[in-house]
Amino acid sequence: MIKDRAFFEAKSSEIRRLTVQCIGDLGVGHLGGCLSVVDVLTVLYYAVMNVDPKNPHMEGRDRLVLSKGHAGPALYSILADKGFFPKEELSTLNRAGTNLPSHCDMLRTPGVDMTTGALGQGFSCAVGIAIGSKIKKDNATIYAVIGDGESQEGQIWEAAMYASHRKLDNLIAFTDYNRLQIDGPTAEINSLGDLAAKWTSFGWFVQRIDGHDHLAILEAVQKAKADNQGRPSMIILDTVKGKGVSFIEEAGVNNHNMPITQEQVQIALEELS
Repeated sequence: MIKDRAFFEAKSSEIRRLTVQCIGDLGVGHLGGCLSVVDVLTVLYYAVMNVDPKNPHMEGRDRLVLSKGHAGPALYSILADKGFFPKEELSTLNRAGTNLPSHCDMLRTPGVDMTTGALGQGFSCAVGIAIGSKIKKDNATIYAVIGDGESQEGQIWEAAMYASHRKLDNLIAFTDYNRLQIDGPTAEINSLGDLAAKWTSFGWFVQRIDGHDHLAILEAVQKAKADNQGRPSMIILDTVKGKGVSFIEEAGVNNHNMPITQEQVQIALEELS
């Protein structure tokens, strides 16, 4: 298992470059929420998950449900880098006839395990997949990534309650807690309060970490896997929306779905080099 910080940092920078480039080719996209989840996706796909790019539908594989589906371009960049499809396809993002729509589509993109975008629904699907994995006894781990704005959806908490009821210890979820959503700061739109206490009260094993510290993410996943209390796990990631590119970070709430020029793409690529 890869545990080298230098590798993770270099790989995350590479994935951020691919993500910015493919959104830049289109000229507009969900830059903020894509860049905030790159580090957790990097750890999962390069050090944790049992997947095979040559056999995307392999039985018993681990699965990732990106419930905050607008971060699809970050996942596409990872999948292309892993070899699920050619990197050249990244330039077709959200164009007519593409296999890479703005939000994830399991029927179009090799390596995508669940169609997402309608906020809250992906997380419910992850719970269902985890139940199916238990029934099949395939020893897979199901991972899900939700947003903090998405966490205002009632469906998230219905799924959380049921996952705990079903003792889904094969489900590890992450909250991308970047504190911003489309309309403003999460705390001002609908405060989540003590998020860790909420998940704990629903019967989950909860950890809260720096969502850009690769080794902390890896350690948290290992702790979640080692927890033997028969319960699902939530890892709350403190992140920065737009992480890694100064002008995207500085855009704040305006980086949710922002335009980007080719000149700005070059500035971003230089920062990420």
